[in-house]
Amino acid sequence: MSGREWGVLFVLCGAIFLEGIDISMLGVALPSIRADLDMSTAGLSWVVSAYVLGYGGFMLLGGRAADLWGRRRVFLVCLGVFILFSGLGGLATEGWVLIAARFVTGVAAAFMTPAGLSIITTTFAEGPRRNKALLVYAGAAAGGFSLGMFVGGLLAAVSWRWVFFAPVILAVAILLAGIRLIPRATAPERHGEGAPGTARRGGFDLAGATTVTGAMLLLVFTVVRAPDVAPAWTVTTLAASAALLAAFVVIERRSAAPLVRLGILRSGPLVRANIGAMTLTGSFFGFQFVTVLYLQELRGWSTVQTGLALMVIGIDSVLAPTLTPRLVERWGNARVIFGGFLLAALAYALFLPLGADWAYPLMLPTLLLTGLGFALAYGPLTIAATDGVDEAEQGLAGGLLNTSFQFGAALGLALVTAVNVAATGAGGTAADRLDGYRAALLVPVVAALVGAAVVAIGLRRRARPATPARVEAPEPAAIHG
Repeated sequence: MSGREWGVLFVLCGAIFLEGIDISMLGVALPSIRADLDMSTAGLSWVVSAYVLGYGGFMLLGGRAADLWGRRRVFLVCLGVFILFSGLGGLATEGWVLIAARFVTGVAAAFMTPAGLSIITTTFAEGPRRNKALLVYAGAAAGGFSLGMFVGGLLAAVSWRWVFFAPVILAVAILLAGIRLIPRATAPERHGEGAPGTARRGGFDLAGATTVTGAMLLLVFTVVRAPDVAPAWTVTTLAASAALLAAFVVIERRSAAPLVRLGILRSGPLVRANIGAMTLTGSFFGFQFVTVLYLQELRGWSTVQTGLALMVIGIDSVLAPTLTPRLVERWGNARVIFGGFLLAALAYALFLPLGADWAYPLMLPTLLLTGLGFALAYGPLTIAATDGVDEAEQGLAGGLLNTSFQFGAALGLALVTAVNVAATGAGGTAADRLDGYRAALLVPVVAALVGAAVVAIGLRRRARPATPARVEAPEPAAIHG
């Protein structure tokens, strides 16, 4: 890579690190926020849910906007919005202000993240250089998720407001570097594809954007609120989401300039990569949620102690850009992803016999294997979801992938919460809580095994011998290795 390319990659890795650390720092600061702003449990959950709602609901629109209006422009403008509303969250004195700020921050991330990913995939040609860049990028994201829990614990010990102010300082530095280093035109834009003029020449699919955004908002809302509302309400909002999604499909089939080219979903490797992304984040965030509850509510550990305990998962930030590229080069994406899911399933299963007074060395194998499994699966899934996709649709592919990551996280948290509440019952004793945690931990185990099974389909198809009558060309995406 040239020095300029390393500079671009540094800026984009900083942005995805910022997103990861912003999400994970908030998790350990929630008890302090509730105490200071006098928020109910339901209101506190919306501090997290509002971000997820904005992120998941607008991701597809954000990905396509990057292709149509210019990736650099979308990335930098939305990074500025992220800075503004993250700072507003830190200044909030009322719960509703913090919730609103988190929603807008999530929307900004929904536009910024696929734009950043598509800048990488259009700056680096498909092959080893792009794979290396994406694995470094994935390592930065993983590092943000993991280190954020530790840093968040330290900052929350001073004041929860620093959980919002610290990302602002980092984001300002990234914005200044991005203005200087990110080129004004990526490769497809120089050829007229994805440039700002494209949107004006082909028209913007407003009806498609409205229906898909509404469908995603309702779907994420349904998943997030399912544990707290009546089943009839869940069914109603789910049906409304399905109706909007059906309308979106009809609109896209008839549109001369569709927001999402439906043919992209015919790629088996891309679909499997996105399903894998959902199960990976669903299992990871579900496990993290249960572990934080166990350490803080049952064991009485402080936010700093919890952050230090979970920091070992941050091994993924070291392994993702160092070990994973070598394994991918030797064994291919599919086998590495499959191994990552198996390690994750093993890690979560080892935590199932959770005891009320477990010593930290008993938790350590699970935490180490969780970091290793995440390092092996996260980056290669990113490669698999973007390989073989036309450069003019890299923003769309990035939007699909990040929607899957975010929706998977929301679904995993919702399922874990529902199982935990049902298993705990009305009892509030330590034994009741422990039973709830153990039952909830089954969700990450099952999700990881489902992810492994989906990846195994690609491995089996790759291994299937071609018949003399019909020789199929291998699919381009790296999910087949």
